Amino acid sequence: MNKIRLLFKMGFVYHKAAFDPVIDLFRQDERYDVYFSLEEERIRRFGINIRHRPALIAEWERQGYRFTQEKRGFDIIIVGDTIRNAEEYGNAMLCFLNHGTGIKNILYRNLARHPEHRYQVFVEGQYRVDRLRESGSLHRSDVHLVGLPKLDYVFQGHYDDRTALLRGWGLDPQKPTVLFAPTYKPTCLYEVKDTLFEITRDFNLIVKLHHYSWMGRYAPHAQHRIFERRVKHYPHSVLLPVTEYNITPYMAIADTLVSEASSTIFDFLALGKFGVIYDLPCERLKHSDGKPLLTEDNGEFLQGAFVHVQSPDQLRVGIERALHPSAEMRAAADRERSYYFYQLDGQASRRLKKSIEALYAAGKYGTAGQYGEN
Repeated sequence: MNKIRLLFKMGFVYHKAAFDPVIDLFRQDERYDVYFSLEEERIRRFGINIRHRPALIAEWERQGYRFTQEKRGFDIIIVGDTIRNAEEYGNAMLCFLNHGTGIKNILYRNLARHPEHRYQVFVEGQYRVDRLRESGSLHRSDVHLVGLPKLDYVFQGHYDDRTALLRGWGLDPQKPTVLFAPTYKPTCLYEVKDTLFEITRDFNLIVKLHHYSWMGRYAPHAQHRIFERRVKHYPHSVLLPVTEYNITPYMAIADTLVSEASSTIFDFLALGKFGVIYDLPCERLKHSDGKPLLTEDNGEFLQGAFVHVQSPDQLRVGIERALHPSAEMRAAADRERSYYFYQLDGQASRRLKKSIEALYAAGKYGTAGQYGEN
């Protein structure tokens, strides 16, 4: 029997966090020949972007992962981001699983930029279905509602040993844990960098920066250096290294979250927890072409469900409110969760795999570069 050749085109190391439960399902299925590519990694040194092979790749290879630079000859390709040169991948079925949900509009912009490319887009909830259709960016692509595979292992109990994980980083399991997970742009990290450490002395503070904050390509190296300097002086804190690519276990053990426009806000809502959103001046947040950077006003997003703050001196009170949500906050979060997410049951990966297999068997998915009729 000829096996189905499947490629996970990750782009960047941190994309793997969204794929992990899906990867495991396909690798366990003997009908598939599974490969991986990771081509976008660059690190900026001496003002030059240099191709970078993360040390994690060697570890994954020891686990049996097969990395390739080949583009042709695959039947199915699962991507965490749209790709510019989809035609180079021949007649493969392109499956899009967003590496990070959220309120940035990069997905819609990228789909619109290449209307000739066809993706089977798998999304986490009705909100994303509605936004994709309203954006006018789908063109030849189709959207499928499956849920959020990234969180399957949380709902399945894989990260229930909170004590072991905290002790592994030298933190106190008896204290509440604050997870600080800013995005790289737009970011609040410059504003809160000092206050956050001071006001969390009675908590555990885990800092998880965006992958780009380490690489110097899309964000300056100053972003990680700021926190490398500070954690040395605050024993209640830890800065997760760049090799800790998967934030999911830390969302699972955290009691609250501080962020601004990161997809972790979405994920935290899905987990039934309450976070603090640092409001940004959204009217000034623009792409280079003058179009908005976010699809939702950061200051209005999840208003009533999550706590919003506008300055560092509001963070302490904000964290306390998130740790002790009111009945009104709980009711608001329940309403929001039902719209943003579909079946938070730990089975999203299985639904995604089943959907991909049905599309592939029916042969109605089109191709990456040339299209026939459905």
